[in-house]
Amino acid sequence: MPNAKVLAQKQQIVEDLKGKLSTAITGVVVDYKGISVADDTALRKELRENGVDYFVIKNTLLSRAIEGTDLEEMKSVLEGTTAVALSDTDYTAAARILCKYADAHENFKVKAGFLDGKLIDLETINQLAKLPTREVLLATVLSAFQAPIASFARAVQAIVDKNGEAAAE
Repeated sequence: MPNAKVLAQKQQIVEDLKGKLSTAITGVVVDYKGISVADDTALRKELRENGVDYFVIKNTLLSRAIEGTDLEEMKSVLEGTTAVALSDTDYTAAARILCKYADAHENFKVKAGFLDGKLIDLETINQLAKLPTREVLLATVLSAFQAPIASFARAVQAIVDKNGEAAAE
């Protein structure tokens, strides 16, 4: 039987994890077995730079944290080594980075994921991973808005130039 101090620490970890899971807009659960310390450090750095919280967690603690939630079906993949990547701001960052990493490392596998508190399948995670970053999407939208205005400005300038040539004759 664990002592009361250890039990209290584990209960606090579960409560903290419940809070993180409830505030995250997206999350990805991976099996990190077989990666080197250098690769793990580089992965953690990239995730941190993109605002993704990444940590290793015991399966039993994660299982307790998802009890009674829409993520409870995720318990079926909680075997072996488990790490969780959570994002509060970017829907695609965790999936994009971890799927790219999984493609390059055969032992590293994506197990499950969620989006807005609902469990999603691996195909949806892969589709999220293929989406461009938020900044690229915003730039694309802005260029689409700017194109008609730029065309109009060129047309007005052409009229001004043509009228200037007619006046010079």
